[in-house]
Amino acid sequence: MSDSHVKRGTRGENIAADFLRSLGYEILHRNLRFSHYEIDIICRDSDCLVFVEVKMSQSQGFGHPATWIDEGKQERLRQAALLYIQEYDIVGMDLRFDAVTIRQNQVEHFKNAF
Repeated sequence: MSDSHVKRGTRGENIAADFLRSLGYEILHRNLRFSHYEIDIICRDSDCLVFVEVKMSQSQGFGHPATWIDEGKQERLRQAALLYIQEYDIVGMDLRFDAVTIRQNQVEHFKNAF
């Protein structure tokens, strides 16, 4: 992965984290890795644990960034969430998968994205 790709990803995650904080979410972890799985942002929305995938695009040439979260990516996120729940001994919390997309400086938040 190139440095510019990593920097763009970090910038997108910073924007997403700031946006979620503005909604009252508590950011618990960022870029958490388990083996070959990664979760961009893990946060709390009241009593709900939220796993967030962040996608950023600088153009409209490849479609909406939300469409990039295909079934394979969703399954990898589910597996990462399961490992997180086991590692941190999470019991009795509601869970949710959200997506935050940033396209041409427009932030969109998709609750229960999948």
